[in-house]
Order: sequence, then C-alpha cells, then structure tokens
Amino acid sequence: METPSSNGSVSKRSLRRKVNLRNYDEDLMDEMFEKQLGGGLKKRSRTKEDLEKETETEAMIAMSLGFPIDALLEEEIKAGVVRELGGKEQNDYIVIRNHILALWRRGNVRLWLSKGMVRETVSNEYDHLINSAYDYLLYNGYINFGVSPAFTSQLPESTEGTAVVIGAGLAGLAAARQLLSFGYKVVVLEGRSRPGGRVYTQKVGREGKFASIDLGGSIITGIHANPLGVLARQLSIPLHKVRDDCPLYKPNGAPVDKETDASVEFVFNKLLDKVMELRQIMGGFASDTSLGSVLEMLRRLYNVTRSTDEKQLLDWHLANLEYANAGCLSNLSAAYWDQDDPYEMSGDHCFLAGGNMGLIKALCEGVPVFYGKTVNTIRYGNEGVEVIAGEHVFQADIALCTVPLGVLKKKAISFEPELPARKLEAIERMGFGLLNKVAMVFPHVFWGEDRDTFGCLNEHSHQRGEFFLFYCYHTVSGGPALIALVAGEAAQAFESTDASILLHRVLTVLKGIFHPKGIIVPDPIQSICTRWGSDPLSYGSYSHVSVNSSGADYDILAENVGNRLFFAGEATSRQYPATMHGAFLSGLREASHIYRSARIQNNPRKCMPKNIVSNDILGDLFKWPDLEFGKFAFIFYPSPENLQSTGLLQVTIGDAEEIYEELFSSYPNAAKWPLQLYTIISREQAQQLQKVEGGNESLLSFLVKTLGLKLMGPNALLTAGNTLIASIAHSRKGRWRNRVITC
Repeated sequence: METPSSNGSVSKRSLRRKVNLRNYDEDLMDEMFEKQLGGGLKKRSRTKEDLEKETETEAMIAMSLGFPIDALLEEEIKAGVVRELGGKEQNDYIVIRNHILALWRRGNVRLWLSKGMVRETVSNEYDHLINSAYDYLLYNGYINFGVSPAFTSQLPESTEGTAVVIGAGLAGLAAARQLLSFGYKVVVLEGRSRPGGRVYTQKVGREGKFASIDLGGSIITGIHANPLGVLARQLSIPLHKVRDDCPLYKPNGAPVDKETDASVEFVFNKLLDKVMELRQIMGGFASDTSLGSVLEMLRRLYNVTRSTDEKQLLDWHLANLEYANAGCLSNLSAAYWDQDDPYEMSGDHCFLAGGNMGLIKALCEGVPVFYGKTVNTIRYGNEGVEVIAGEHVFQADIALCTVPLGVLKKKAISFEPELPARKLEAIERMGFGLLNKVAMVFPHVFWGEDRDTFGCLNEHSHQRGEFFLFYCYHTVSGGPALIALVAGEAAQAFESTDASILLHRVLTVLKGIFHPKGIIVPDPIQSICTRWGSDPLSYGSYSHVSVNSSGADYDILAENVGNRLFFAGEATSRQYPATMHGAFLSGLREASHIYRSARIQNNPRKCMPKNIVSNDILGDLFKWPDLEFGKFAFIFYPSPENLQSTGLLQVTIGDAEEIYEELFSSYPNAAKWPLQLYTIISREQAQQLQKVEGGNESLLSFLVKTLGLKLMGPNALLTAGNTLIASIAHSRKGRWRNRVITC
C-alpha cells in the first residue's frame, strides 16, 4: 500500500512520483551515512563535534526504523530497558540504542553484530545499557535478522520449547527463522506445494525466452529502512528503481495530453485534501461512510471533470487508489482508509532482480517446511496446541497462525475453542480486497527499453480498473515481460472471465496504443491470468480498512490467545498493512512475543519439549527408505560423503517370533503386530550392519550388543529425534528418493 510522502502529500494518489532516473543501489544509503559521519564509528576517540554529528545521524536512522527521537517505544518501556524513566539514564540508553541500530544497518548486514563489537565503540561505564539495548534490539528483530549464512553458527541448541507455524509466507518464514535463532524447535506447515504464499514468482515463456514474473507481491515499497532491502543486500540481489515516467493513453490509444493530465491529477489531489479537511471539520466521519461516497459528493459539489476525457482520467486515478488498497472505494472507510500513512517506508519503490522468490528461497534455507499440509483445525489450551492437517496431527507448546485474512473470513480453519468474540468481530469488519494480473512474455520488447510503467484509461467507470496499469518487467525478469494490473470492480469480474477472453482484451488495449505508432504487437509466447479471489489458500490479495472498521482491528487480530495461539501476517500490521515488509515485520514481532511470553510465564514446559513431528510424517518417510535389507529400513539426511551423519533405522517385528521375546519384553503391551521400533544410527554404523552375515537375529544382536544401540518406540523416537526427523523430511520435499534394496 502506498503511503504519504515526507512533505505531507498523499502518495497513494499516484505511483508517478518525480524522482531521479537511475538504477537504485541500497548500498548508496550506507555510503551517504559514511560520508556524513566521516569514517568509522569509534565513539571513544572522536571529538565532541564529531560525536554530536554522529549521534544526530544515528537518531535519523533510528527514526526511519520507527523509534522516536527523544523517547522510548511503549514496547521498550514494557521490557524495562531502563531502571527509571526520564532523566540521564534514559537519554544515554536512547543514544546507545540508536548507535547499535546504525552499527548494523549501515555496516555489513551479512555479519553478526556482537556485544563485543558494540563495546569497542562505547565507553565501559555504559556496559549495563549496552546489554539492555542490544538484547532488546536482538530479540525484537531490529538487528541480526535475515538470511546471511554467517548467522547459522549463532543458532543455539533447541531448549526453549516447540512451535508450529501455519503458513510459509513472508510472515511465517520470518517468524520461524527467528524462533530457531531463539532456541525453539519449529516446523512450518504449508498448504501449497511451494513456499511464499501471496509472494509467487513464476517462470513464464519457453526455452530461450523465459522470464521470472511476480504474480503476487511485486514492488518493494520504500527501500530505506525496509527489512526486505536488508535481505536483498545480504543476498547481493540488485534492486531496480521503478522509474517515474508513466505515460497514460486514452481508450482509443491516443496519448493523454500532458496539460490535461497535470490538471486532473491536481484535481484528484485536491479532492483527497478536501476529504481530509472535511473529516477534520466534522470530527471524523460516521463509521459506515465510504471514501467513494465522499469523493463522489465532492466531485459533484465542485463540478470537476466536466469533459469525457477529464472524467476518464479521474477514473484512472481512482482505479490507482483502489489498486493501492486492494478494494473498491465504495468499501473503504472514509474515516480510516489512510490510517497507516504516517508509517511510510521512505525511499524509492523497487523491483527485485529475478523476482521476490529469491528472498523466499533464502528464507526457507534450514527451516523445516512441510508442504501440502492444509490446516483445518487448531486446538489450543493450557497444555499446549494441536494443529490438524488432514490425517496429520502436530503437537507443540504454541502455534503461530499466519494464514491470509481471507482464509479467516471464510472460516476455513476451525479453532477449538472458538476465537474470542472481539477477534471474530474484527475479522468480520476488516476488508480483504482483490488485485489480479495478466502476465505475458513476448518475443521482444516493443514498449520501449527505458520504461517501467504505462497506463491506459477505460471508457466506463465500472471498468476503470481493467488493465489500467502495466508493469514493464524486462529490466528484472530476464525476458521481455509485461504485467497488466486489474483492480476494483474489474478485479472481481476478472475471476469468472475466460482466460482467452481476457488475453484478447489486453492485447486489444496494447494494439490500440502501439499500432498507431507503427509498432506491431506480437502474440505473447505465454500468458498467465491470476485468480487470487478463487484461491482457497488466500481468497483475495491483501487487506484494507473497510467501512465500519478501523486501524484498531489490525491490533485486535494481532493479539494472541492465552499465550498459546499467536497471529501474524500483513493483516495484523496496523503500521504496514497490505505490504510485503509488513508481513515480514509481523513475523519478527510475533517471534519476539512468543519468546517474551515464555520468559514471563517461566513455564517448565521447555524441560520436556513436545513432539512437533507426527507419527504420520515418520510413516511417510519410511515409505521410501534410502537403504533396506531384511526387516531393516534406513533413512538419512542427504550428506553421503559424511559417514558420521546420522539417520534413522526402522526395524519391523513380525508375529511375535520367539527370537524377539527377550529383546522386546519391555514392550509387553504391544497390541498390534507387526511392530515398528526405531533408533538413531550413523551412516558408518548402517554400513557395518549391512555387512553382518546371517538372518534378522544376527543383525539384531550386532545392533544391540556390538553397536550398543537401543531400540525405542515411535513416541520415544519423536522426542529424541524430533529435529533430525524434521530435517530429513524438509530435505526430501519435492525430490524422488532412489531406494537401495538388498537381499
């Protein structure tokens, strides 16, 4: 969602902002800070003037990240970062907090910032404040987050507890990585066969003419302070600034006159200004007043856009506003539609080279994600949670639900007990709108290499959002790709229209624009039409503040239930709704809340962590063992060159044969035969066992007496080998495993 610019104007009005035409490099921000500060951050040895200048710049960085200049966040106060509010200690804390933020943000975000590094630049007398500020920033996801390989060595042992994360989108993956770094055992359940959720980069085209196109979230909106910019820097992925030049064309393909364009854009801006003035004069609008009704009233009152051209041009700006909010203006709250404007991420809007899936893939590294697990029931209580996905049941200490608001509105997941009434009411009130796309790959770029966007007006108001804006993706996709956007009412009708009809319409629009210029529009090599509203794992695109709703509903949706059931996702972010960075930040936020709630409760549960991998997952893994002979089956983590790498052994016991009576006397209640018993085994031990001559009795004897391994039941294995099982399952996703069977 677009947010207001620094001069107070509302940038939701148009994406066509006046900025320099250049490729954007996030490292330029670091260079600017370095130039301002004049070198390294050695606070102990710098002059008073240098320190004052340095402190001022660091305060700017902290402010861009949401921290007040001369006060504490409410969360900092709750965390007790200082012993006494106000006064010198709080002032010193703020300076040190800002300094730590600047050290990491303008330094090398690929490296782990340690307390030792901070102490090199701050006097020893402030050591207690260094500890306080560092711990707050670390555990709340302001520093040392992301996908740098250097962070892996910082992962602690899993001692904190267990967590099931529902959804492998930006929110779920961000939370999972943080929880792993805090010492939690984590699994992520994803209903799709891929990660990313509403962030989805699809390879479109054919051999030699492929392009990677974002069918879901596409633009990083405001790069400065944006955590996705940090991920891009860690991965060295180039960012391309969305350039300002966005020509508009009439329905007949003729270019819009620049003077008329500027005049109507001015009128559109004035109408929104009048909405805000009227809201202030009236002390706010009624909760059921829509933004669309107020804008229409003002348009008629001031008798603006009298000609057909002017009305169609105004409709284009209204469609752009509906795109920014993924909702029809008739559904947007006149009172609160722009409540997130004060929290805009500053800086350019950017495309990520190769698409946003590059971030998703990096976030998945090392995170156990189980695909094809559509959650239908979440049970929660004082003893923990149960998350049910089909026939699989996952038990843990806590659950984090990151599914889209559309899924919650459809009641696709059953909560036991039911969610609190205030949360259900907020879900009902909140808006969840729709944006669709037609993605096309052509034989060549015919629209102009130096262009990132262009727009087209529509003849009728109810169709104003149909193909109103085009993204030129050739700069970042690796091929000649165009994306046509469909917003507002048109996005709803799009869902039920045949793809061939939609493609014919969009090509008609393109031919109307380019054929009069003597430019032939070729048929696309391949095209894809999205249908996010029909997708049972999203039921829409992103959230907005609808009539009868307010920003407070985002906070209500974000509230946890009983410190067992937590919620994240863009629809839980009051400050950054409807954005990719809002989803990511909500995941970091909830990981912090989960960690803090466990600390406050001081719950002894972490001494006896629950299993978060079910018997069903274990059974699925052994359907395709890596090695099998006799009644012995093995599965391993895929590192065949390391003989010390561990795996699992399953021994199947038949009809209670006499040879097993002594060995299995500890399982007197085994009612069902055959019985499966397990142990954790290394590749080297498995190879030794494979060489043993004789039958199953000899193999069992060698296993127990020579190798000293103890067989256990499935429940005991789930406790002892939880992380190993999750890792093996994660490594196997989407890959065919060759079976090695010997007699």
